[in-house]
Amino acid sequence: MSASEEPSLGARPEAAGVRFTVWSDKAKDVSVVLYDRPGEPSREIALGRSEEPDTYMGFVEELRPGALYDFKLDGQVAVDPYARCLPFGVHGPARVAAPLPDRVHPKRAIELSVGEVLYELHIGTFTADGTFAAALQRLPELRELGITVVEVMPVAAFAGTRGWGYDGVGLFAPFAGYGSPEQLGLFVDAVHAQGMSVILDVVYNHLGPDGNALPAFSDGYFDSERTNPWGKAPALEKPAFRRFVCDNARYWLNTFGFDGLRLDATHELEPGGEPHILASIARVAEGCTPPAVLMAEDSRNQPNVLLEHGIGAVWSDDFHHSLHVLLTREQDGYYGGYTGELKELASIIERGQLYEGQVFAPSGKPRGAPAVGLGPERFLFALQNHDQVGNRAHGDRLQALSGVDAYRAASLLLLFLPATPLLFMGQEWACSAPFQFFSDHSGELGHAVSKGRREEFAHFAAFRDSDPDSLPDPQAEATFLRCKLDWSERRWPEQAQTLSLYTRALALRRTDPVLQARGELRAGTVGQTLWIIRSGPSGERLLLFNPGPATTLMEVAGRSAADARALLSSHALNPSSSFELAAKSSTIYILDNTAKA
Repeated sequence: MSASEEPSLGARPEAAGVRFTVWSDKAKDVSVVLYDRPGEPSREIALGRSEEPDTYMGFVEELRPGALYDFKLDGQVAVDPYARCLPFGVHGPARVAAPLPDRVHPKRAIELSVGEVLYELHIGTFTADGTFAAALQRLPELRELGITVVEVMPVAAFAGTRGWGYDGVGLFAPFAGYGSPEQLGLFVDAVHAQGMSVILDVVYNHLGPDGNALPAFSDGYFDSERTNPWGKAPALEKPAFRRFVCDNARYWLNTFGFDGLRLDATHELEPGGEPHILASIARVAEGCTPPAVLMAEDSRNQPNVLLEHGIGAVWSDDFHHSLHVLLTREQDGYYGGYTGELKELASIIERGQLYEGQVFAPSGKPRGAPAVGLGPERFLFALQNHDQVGNRAHGDRLQALSGVDAYRAASLLLLFLPATPLLFMGQEWACSAPFQFFSDHSGELGHAVSKGRREEFAHFAAFRDSDPDSLPDPQAEATFLRCKLDWSERRWPEQAQTLSLYTRALALRRTDPVLQARGELRAGTVGQTLWIIRSGPSGERLLLFNPGPATTLMEVAGRSAADARALLSSHALNPSSSFELAAKSSTIYILDNTAKA
């Protein structure tokens, strides 16, 4: 990326020094404060007004990358919201970042129509070290598994020493605990070296409560009359925040080379302004080479609206929720809107979502609209993700709730479907580590987080039946540490069996001509078994998902077992002239004339 493509605001090193640029429509006097070390300013240099309205600029000769600085607005020191590096945290000072080295490996275009497989990971718990450099070392194992797109949870700088990243405030600075901007750049390049794509989770619907410097520069970044679940709502219809968001998207995609962005809670990006903020971000993505892809988390079940704004794919929580209720019988909270019946799951598999204007039971409010003409690959299906695991009281993984046999059966179901699958780190071997909510806020904010977490789950049956003192304290370092993956588990017999199933199922997904093609899909039930048939020019494939006790079927969807040959099962196959299904199992069959050969 050339220097001219970098965001114009903040600190930009040039050949003879560093150029500082600030936008503020409330400050009268703006200067840059330079430090020899944190807390010890060495000099202060006034910035002059630029030709651009409300913009201040100054050039400091012979200053080099690595210099520490803050801005001072009308006598008040504030951290640069465009800082590229915050080595001492979100309260500064910032460090002038050197330009990233040129990328060695080309970006990889994400092609949803050809069968991508996503893998969501949290840098801090993906490895014992919790750094970009350590995560880089595990990338070959993801490639060998069959992953094509790595999805990284937010890395924008946030307060404290640990957290999920959804309370970021230094949106242009990679969290220092994970590594330097250069190390993030090396991680992205290493993903590309493995032939995979990489997308970044970004949060534009709110900023964290600690360290947010934007109000010091302008009152136009936030809406004074509107809040959302996290506090002050950003004024996305106003130029200041729109520029901030689009600059940030362009920075991650062009400077670091991410191949796409996952946009958090896009239902909260309203009002989106004109043009809609999503459309503006989409134009940034479309301008990348190759074009980047946007994926959205949105609770409205209106995927066509999102696609009109340029979103490439949407998370489908309906699949997860219905399957979760089926396997666990939990119906607390949002699970109350799902029966967990096989017919319900079959409908979601055929249509991509369940709620298309029907009344959603817990809230009594209608949700969504039909997904007209939407290809299945534009829906992201998951058994687990950071939200659905981490927003449980104890961060339980699915296999701990359903049992490993049912978990493997559900895994094969997920990987058989034409929807784009998303795996959450460690699920490929049914890892033992939970993923709990953790943070590191100081003072009253930290106490409020711990108290709020306890109150949040007080009405959940699963929590009421347990020891209240067993709820992990999100502020405790031990909560964070127990979430780290133990990669040695992959060699344990039970975990190795699960890993083998995932590896074989993903290999089948990318090599089988029927599963590769975008053909017809039908789903239904026979007794207590779910059947799914995928068909195309190369033949038909049948999956039978049996979440209950062992059973034998003589016929499925008008086809007999004589027309079928077992291809892959989550359970040891028992060859038979009938559809013999082990308890809590899934099996894929070849279902065409070649099966009789």
